[in-house]
Amino acid sequence: MKLNVKIGKVQFKNPVTVASGTFGYIEKYCSPSKISQLGAIVPKTVTLNLREGNPSPRIVETPSGMINAIGIENQGIDNFLSEKLPKLTKFKIPVILSISANTDKEFVTLAKKVNNAKGICAIELNLSCPNLKKKQLVAQDAKATYRLVKAVKKVCKKPVIAKLTPNVTNIVEIAQAAKKAGADAVSLVNTFAAMAIDIKNRKPVLGNIVGGLSGPAIKPIALKMVYDIYRETKMPIIAMGGIMTNDDALEFLIAGASMVAVGTASFVNPNASIEILSGIKKYMKKNKIKDIKQLIGSIRT
Repeated sequence: MKLNVKIGKVQFKNPVTVASGTFGYIEKYCSPSKISQLGAIVPKTVTLNLREGNPSPRIVETPSGMINAIGIENQGIDNFLSEKLPKLTKFKIPVILSISANTDKEFVTLAKKVNNAKGICAIELNLSCPNLKKKQLVAQDAKATYRLVKAVKKVCKKPVIAKLTPNVTNIVEIAQAAKKAGADAVSLVNTFAAMAIDIKNRKPVLGNIVGGLSGPAIKPIALKMVYDIYRETKMPIIAMGGIMTNDDALEFLIAGASMVAVGTASFVNPNASIEILSGIKKYMKKNKIKDIKQLIGSIRT
C-alpha cells in the first residue's frame, strides 16, 4: 500500500507526525527505530533569540485534556541549528521546523536562517500560540496572516505551513488568506484559550493565568474545522487536536487532512504516534485501500 503524501515539493513516507512541543529532542521514552518510522517530526517552536517562557506552574490536567502555558521556552535558532538539529537528523526522517516571532521582520530572518539547513524540509509558522501575552495573534487576522505568509514565501526556499488558531470566528477565512499568500499547507488546530482556578486559594492554577487546552476534549471541534477548510480550499492540511487513537487519526484523514500530528497522546503514551501509524495501515489493509490518497477527504455526505 502507498502511504506517501506530498506538501509542496516534499514527499513524506507516511501521514503521521508529532505536534510541536510534545515530543522532545531525545529518544528517552521512544526508541530511535520507532521514531524513524514516522513521516516527519516537528520539534518545539523556535524563536530568533533565547526565550525563558512563562512562570510556573505551566501545565494543569483537566477533564479530557490538559492546559499548558509553556510560553515557547527555547534557546534560540542558532542553538537549535548547532545543537538540536544534528540530534534530530540522525533519525533520518524529515524535520518540519516550527518558528515564532514578534514581528514580520523576525519571521523573515528566521526563514532565511533555515534556508540551507540540511534535514529541515519545511517550516511551520506558529501564528497561533494562545499563551503569549499579545493583544492579537496573527492567525486571528486574515490580512495579517496574508501579509506575513507572503513575506516569508518571498525569501523561503522550503515549503511554508501556516499554523492556525481555533480561537477565531471564521477559521476558513484565515486559511484562505494563507493560501492566497502562497502557503503550501496549513496546520490546525492549535490549542483553545483556557484556564483553571484553584478554588481553595481562589487563584488561577497557571502562573500565566491562561493557557492552551489540548486533548480529547477539543477533537470534535478541531475535526469540523479541518472539514470546513478542506471543503472550501482543498489545500493540504496537517491536522491535530485530540488525536489519541488510530480511529481519531482516520477521522481527520477522512475529513480532508493530508497528515495528522499526535500531541497530548504522547504525554500519556510516548509510542502513541507509532501505534496510530500501525492502526492506519491495518485499517487500509482491512478495507482494501491501496493508496492513502483514496482515504484523504473521502467523507460521504
